[in-house]
Amino acid sequence: MDWTWDLTVLYRDFDDPQIERDFNELSRLCAQARDFLQGDPQTALENASDAMEELSRLSSALGSFASLTLAADANNERAQQLMDRLMIFSVQLSLLSSALVRYIGHVENLEELIAGSEKLQKIDFFLRRSKEKAKHLMDGAIEEWMLKMSLTGGSAFSNLRDKLDATVTVDYKGEQLPLSAVRSKAYDPDPAVRKAAYEAELAAYPKIEIPMAACLNGIKGEALTMIEATHFDSVLDQTLAQSNMDRATLDAMLSAIREALPAFRRYLRKKGEILGHKNGLPFYDLFAPIAPEGYTPKKYTIEEARQKLIDEMGKFTPDMAAFIDQAFENRWIDVYPRDGKGGGAFCAELHALDQSRVLTNFAGSFSDVSTLAHELGHAWHNRCMAGLPYSMIDAPMPLAETASIFNETLLANAAMAQADKKERFSLLEGSLMEVTQVIVDIYSRFLFESAVIEKRKERTLSVSELKELMLDAQDKSYGDGLDPALRHPYMWACKSHYYIPGLSFYNFPYAFGQLFGAGVYAQYRQEGASFVPKYNRLLRSCGSGWVADVAKSVGIDVRSVDFWRESLRVYEREIDEFIALADELM
Repeated sequence: MDWTWDLTVLYRDFDDPQIERDFNELSRLCAQARDFLQGDPQTALENASDAMEELSRLSSALGSFASLTLAADANNERAQQLMDRLMIFSVQLSLLSSALVRYIGHVENLEELIAGSEKLQKIDFFLRRSKEKAKHLMDGAIEEWMLKMSLTGGSAFSNLRDKLDATVTVDYKGEQLPLSAVRSKAYDPDPAVRKAAYEAELAAYPKIEIPMAACLNGIKGEALTMIEATHFDSVLDQTLAQSNMDRATLDAMLSAIREALPAFRRYLRKKGEILGHKNGLPFYDLFAPIAPEGYTPKKYTIEEARQKLIDEMGKFTPDMAAFIDQAFENRWIDVYPRDGKGGGAFCAELHALDQSRVLTNFAGSFSDVSTLAHELGHAWHNRCMAGLPYSMIDAPMPLAETASIFNETLLANAAMAQADKKERFSLLEGSLMEVTQVIVDIYSRFLFESAVIEKRKERTLSVSELKELMLDAQDKSYGDGLDPALRHPYMWACKSHYYIPGLSFYNFPYAFGQLFGAGVYAQYRQEGASFVPKYNRLLRSCGSGWVADVAKSVGIDVRSVDFWRESLRVYEREIDEFIALADELM
């Protein structure tokens, strides 16, 4: 079977004449769209929403074809050319979106109009949210020029960063390998391989550190300029507004995380002790597989991973099992690492087709199976939003991780329920290894980005300063759990989330998703099969309400630190069990 994804459902290839036809239709709609904001407000809003829906469909198809091609082949010049055309065109789309938001902001009887129109009721949250967003629009006189400047600013820096990441080669034992392939060796059972890969990775970054630092400085500098233009007090406030989330929720979660850090450090020190380290865990052993004597962790083929996911997710609902089988069968997934392919994993939505595309770099560990479960959780979330208007499917970052974490938790609990003592120890270690990244490392990323943005107010930061800030953030987060002499000063260069223009702090949503997903899973354990339709409705509503209100629909108060503490206690109990089993078995 071909384990690359199929994009021909979008366009046959880059010579497909439909691409030009869709561009022409985009241009025509853009030329006419402002005309829809004429006449009485109800008619204007209905006509404009129809136009924006079609614009979203067309731009999504073109953008997905270009970006997904580049994700799997960074050197594809035709894809880059199409992306460049779209980036230029995106200015017009942004201006149209702002014009609509600005118009909504001046509609005084919005609630009355929504009540009187079935069409507007289908996009009610979008309309109410737009009225709030209108307060943060930049001056219309400068908006076009600011957007055009961003194409050669933040967007250009982001594209450069992705190309650097995908094309830099690492000298590993005389062999030139992609960065993603070398980083995947962090999971290798041979400690010499892990250490050599870590050293080779760090030795490769100086080849790209200066342009990487320039990219980060440029993107964060642009972010600071944009908050002035859009009347936000801080970059974090802007991110919270984009996330439909309030500061009380974030503060409650971060408070609980800080309280729980000592427990995670106990886990890290114990893992370091098992591996023979005395000063905490070296960074290169964060992902080291450890197992009791006589136990060998299973390596999965992609076919075995497929069947396991079908079997386990089918116990939650047969619909999800059939969905996952469809994703594999219809080549929605690009599976293996290769030259030019980006590292990590993600899921992209093809909303008009009721499909998704998943990129992963599968190497056969249980963690890789869990990653597939995670990304297919995103895909299931997309399926639950099928048929909604584009304006109502934009799940904010914190809620966007709900289904993915739920799937991971479902898989982990199913595996541990079937395990003997030795296998349970191994699975606990794998689970804690990943959760530590989502809680402890994510907290370090939040601290790092906060520090970078604060210092960037005054000047650009050098490579050495960025490395120092990263090590300081790791110290505050990992503490004595990591060996201070063997941390990772270049984590700012290898994490793409720092480099997304217009989207800062893409870190705390992962911690939110981990803990919220665990809370939702706890609700499922209490209610059983009757929870499934409630869960699917929750996923469908993620783009249709404020985070606190969506959470309340399943009985969760995200503004309460006690909720976050209770979710974290699940992992604290796992740490206690891990340490007890380690003392018994290792």
